[in-house]
Amino acid sequence: MNIGIILLVSVATGVVGYMARSYLGKIRLRSSEAQAQRIIQDAKREAEAKRKELLLEAKDQLLQEKNLLEKEMRERRQEIANIEKRYMQKEENLDAKVNQVEKREKEIEVRESDVSEKEAELTKEFERYLKELERISGLTQDQAKAQLMKSLEDNARFEALKIVNKIEEEARRSADKKAKDIVIQSIQRNVTEFTSENTVTAVTLPSDDMKGRIIGREGRNIRTLESLTGVDMIIDDTPEVVVISGYDPVRREIARLALERLIQNGRIHPARIEEVVEKVKLELEESMVDEGEKYAFELGIPGLSRDALLHVGKLKYRTSYGQNVLSHSIEVANIAAIMAGELKLDVQVAKRAGLLHDIGKVAVVEGEGSHALIGADMAKKYGESEKVINIIASHHNDKEPESFEALIIQVADAISASRPGARRESLENYVKRLEDLENIATSFKGVEKCFAIQAGREIRVLVSNDLVSDERAQILAREVAGRIENELKYPGIVRVTVIRETRAVEFAK
Repeated sequence: MNIGIILLVSVATGVVGYMARSYLGKIRLRSSEAQAQRIIQDAKREAEAKRKELLLEAKDQLLQEKNLLEKEMRERRQEIANIEKRYMQKEENLDAKVNQVEKREKEIEVRESDVSEKEAELTKEFERYLKELERISGLTQDQAKAQLMKSLEDNARFEALKIVNKIEEEARRSADKKAKDIVIQSIQRNVTEFTSENTVTAVTLPSDDMKGRIIGREGRNIRTLESLTGVDMIIDDTPEVVVISGYDPVRREIARLALERLIQNGRIHPARIEEVVEKVKLELEESMVDEGEKYAFELGIPGLSRDALLHVGKLKYRTSYGQNVLSHSIEVANIAAIMAGELKLDVQVAKRAGLLHDIGKVAVVEGEGSHALIGADMAKKYGESEKVINIIASHHNDKEPESFEALIIQVADAISASRPGARRESLENYVKRLEDLENIATSFKGVEKCFAIQAGREIRVLVSNDLVSDERAQILAREVAGRIENELKYPGIVRVTVIRETRAVEFAK
């Protein structure tokens, strides 16, 4: 009985719960639908407001663009109005100029008619004077012409005789002139500046504390450096500087590179110094070989041995009277090649011997004797030909030259060593001579500018068109040349060119 009641109560409870849940679900559904309706309505209102806002912004932007367009149109109209105004003014000016031209044409026509009348009068007057002259001289017109022609012929013969003498003199000097032209051309095509080397090299230190580390305990580090490199290390009160002194530039370069590497590394002791110096020597030797290969390639000289290339590279560190020996050798090779080409000789032999002619200067530092003969012995070891060996040995006449190429090397060597600018002692005299030439020309009235060119073999004088006529220009050239002959001492011939220029300038409007 109790179980049945319990079951009945449970069923009733379940039914009531179901009905309650169903009722609550319906209430929630109606609430959700109402909320959805509200959200939709709010979204519609927001969309409408946004649409109106965007519409207003578009209208504002359209209005702004319209205002800008109207402003631009006003500016364009104003610009067109200004252009039309300028065109009207130009048209008025053009009409005025046309009127002036027509007026001038009429004046010219009147003047031409006057000139024609005057020409007719002058013709009649000339005929009258001609008849009067025939009457006074007792000669007819044909007879006077014959006498005049005879006089002109005599003068022409005299002038022709002078010209013939001059041509004969120039013919005697033509061979010498041709040789000078070849030499001058070779100099002009191979002018380079000299390089001056010193006997000391300065190495900058990061601080003065490094001086003590370079010296080392009881001076062992600096003694090791000096004995391995063969230079003197000067450490004094000069702040943050060590001076390397020595007459051999290769040794100075080895010492400089080794010292810089030791300073950079920071570890300085005798074993390390010996290691770095040996490494630098090998690297510098390879660098000199590369330098020799570079210039042999540029000059087009094939087949040089490694020893020859090494000693060519060493010439970079040698100087003679302030002139770098490698630059001098390259210049000699180029000059000799040009001269050999002009004279139809062996260009390759000339270039090869020109590059190697001073190779003996690399060895003369350690020994004694002529660098030409020492260079010839070195060239023999390099496997060079007998012709090249003789050229090197004879370029200072230590041996007799056996070929024309040997004579060319002598000339090219002298040109490179003595040309203006090659060595310090000739540069000042060269510049002074150019200044003297220009000063003489500018001292004449009517001269505006003067330029000394062709290493002083020619001066070009620019004169004022208003102050100097064509006839005066001829006289001025002779006067300048005369002053140069009387006041200056110079080799060869100095050409004086007087330039008088007439310019006509007009403007198209």
